[in-house]
Amino acid sequence: MTTVLLVRHGLVDNPRQVYYGRLPGFGLAEEGREQARSAGRRLAHEPIAAIYHSPMQRAVETAAIVRAEQPAAPPLLATPLLNEIHSPYDGRSVAEMEDRDWDFYSDLAGMAAPAAGAPPYEAPPAVLARVLAFFELVRAAHPGQHVVGISHGDPISFAIMWACGLTPSVSQSRLLPEWGIPGNYPAPASVSTFVLAGGEETKLIDFHYQVPWRGA
Repeated sequence: MTTVLLVRHGLVDNPRQVYYGRLPGFGLAEEGREQARSAGRRLAHEPIAAIYHSPMQRAVETAAIVRAEQPAAPPLLATPLLNEIHSPYDGRSVAEMEDRDWDFYSDLAGMAAPAAGAPPYEAPPAVLARVLAFFELVRAAHPGQHVVGISHGDPISFAIMWACGLTPSVSQSRLLPEWGIPGNYPAPASVSTFVLAGGEETKLIDFHYQVPWRGA
């Protein structure tokens, strides 16, 4: 069995109250650093072989804080498979996104294509495919070990939906509380644990969810 512990980055310093997405320059707030430290202390009890992380600054900072709490100082490895979603809404105000109910996906068919050479905007199945590819990478590189992946809300949310047998979509998030995810969404610095079987296919054996800084 291989265990993947997906950790959402801590709370972000965002005084302008925008959806930052893949925009550069958004690091952790002090509260987010404390949240990440709580996650790191929780994971200090696991035999962590490696810490993978999204290339976004907030994920890089979370990964470093989590690593600092580990007794064995596992390597830090960046991977685009854990990156934030590619969305046309980067830089929009939080108020505008709340009016949209944080739906990044329903209008994608009508959006203009990204610039030449840029990745396409991602629908939920494409985001989930990235996370499952990360699971495959970990199973191949670290069989039988524990690995941390620092990622973002939607990639982790869709992975949880997969674990619960749900089709990844915004509408399915309302069902997540039935699987122990309060508020329909993974909290900052939450730990989602996926225990994966060996063999040729990615098969889930167990899943559980914790928010260490809440004591849950």
